[in-house]
Amino acid sequence: MSSLDELVGVELGPTSWIDVTQERIDAFATATDDPQWIHTDPERAAAGPFGSTIAHGFLTLSLCVPMLYEALPPTGGMVVNYGANKVRFPAPVPAGSRIRGRFRVLGVEEAAMGARVTIEATVECDGVDKPVCVAELVALTVS
Repeated sequence: MSSLDELVGVELGPTSWIDVTQERIDAFATATDDPQWIHTDPERAAAGPFGSTIAHGFLTLSLCVPMLYEALPPTGGMVVNYGANKVRFPAPVPAGSRIRGRFRVLGVEEAAMGARVTIEATVECDGVDKPVCVAELVALTVS
């Protein structure tokens, strides 16, 4: 059994806030070849459905990685992304806002190289009523 077994059902967080700047959104758009105007054109987006540019949903999801590093106790090894069972983006993240995460370990199973950990992630955005990302993440801890 790992120390993560003791965390099943325990809420971890909230984490520190992470700034979601236009520069971060633009860099993500460049890295993923997704320059859609709702993310990268502040002038056009101001007249769009959200009133400003917004972060890509997958940018928000990817920021779960540093938040998890902060929230989870050290495992003594390496943590590797294994996938996600469910991901939803109930509300947008406006450029210039900040987000933070809350996590709950749902289960820990033995795996060939260590343990497979299923984690519920809820990402909130300062000033937004609904979560901006709700996901069931799966990670491998490798000893």
